[in-house]
Amino acid sequence: MYDVVVIGGGPTGSSAARLCAEAGLSTLLVEEHATIGYPVQCAGLLSNSAFAECEVSNRSVYRTVSGAKIFGSSGEPLSFDAGETKAYVVDRGTLDHEMAERAAEAGAEFSLKTCVTAVNEEKHCIHTAGGEDIPYRILIAADGPRSVCARAFGVPQSPLVYSGIQAEVLYETDTPQVELYPNAAPEFFAWAIPVSPNRARIGLCGTKNVPGLFTAFRRRFTDMNVHSVTGTIPIGVRKQTFGDGWILAGDAAGFPKPTSGGGVYTGIRSARHAAAAAVAAIESGDCSRKALSLYEPLWKNDFGRELELGFAALKVRRTLDVADVDAGISALNNPEVLRIITEHGDMDRSSDLIKRLLMRPELLALGGKLGMKTLLRMFL
Repeated sequence: MYDVVVIGGGPTGSSAARLCAEAGLSTLLVEEHATIGYPVQCAGLLSNSAFAECEVSNRSVYRTVSGAKIFGSSGEPLSFDAGETKAYVVDRGTLDHEMAERAAEAGAEFSLKTCVTAVNEEKHCIHTAGGEDIPYRILIAADGPRSVCARAFGVPQSPLVYSGIQAEVLYETDTPQVELYPNAAPEFFAWAIPVSPNRARIGLCGTKNVPGLFTAFRRRFTDMNVHSVTGTIPIGVRKQTFGDGWILAGDAAGFPKPTSGGGVYTGIRSARHAAAAAVAAIESGDCSRKALSLYEPLWKNDFGRELELGFAALKVRRTLDVADVDAGISALNNPEVLRIITEHGDMDRSSDLIKRLLMRPELLALGGKLGMKTLLRMFL
């Protein structure tokens, strides 16, 4: 029997496995695919904080990003550039593989091409498609938005589940800025992330007509695809993140940021808290639900409020039409607001910036039209 079995070989799972192994726990990481990091289902844009949390070298980095351009349906885009690195564009396959290597070096064992089909909570045992039963003291489920473990434990899905499509295309760009197109995806936004001076990753996500929206957005760019992927993003924390001998982490727990859909930063942060709870439980000899309840206040005190406020902001965004979005972009497109965005913008902890923007007279003048009153009640 292993002290800890981790399901899922992404950044969340590899981090949890490494930290548990470093603490001296016998640890097994189970991954359904044959190769760590593939297939890639991520935009591959990591904030400075998210990249630092990965604790890897720069070998996965394609380029750095220092700002963004936000395009409305007409007029000048809202453009800002900090003049310094704010995010990294990475090869997720290489990054994930390096993180798994670190977990293995710490002593974690790996079982690839191992698909978990069922979990027996009473017996503390997972069952695989190959017919194997693997017992554990603690299970850390980092098996993504369609978590088999969460379903086995009867935990309801996140409130919103977005579908995403992304393609890598030929695209000439000489600026280190991400491009965002809110009106191309009415429930969220579309993006163009520069990979090199002549390539970009373009994509969008939502809950309705995603293929049609992507086809329309795709027409802005060249017809030649280099690579394309699809994926799922759970938005909103699940109602339960721990139980008797188990913990949900990363996307499996519904931890992606509602403001951007990114899940690496919150995923690894949750892995740290999951490992801390697991180590404490094993050392005490008590792996019950009560013992693992330590996990919830750890992640809530770390990033729980950010997820709550981000979800409130997303609900308002989902009510805005094209005219609303254009009005907001126009209102914010002035030097003082751009300075605030540049100085206080944080991809992982956006609540401070949102609070500052909500107090700007440009947005206050738009009032209820952009749902500012709702956000003010939440943020202030």
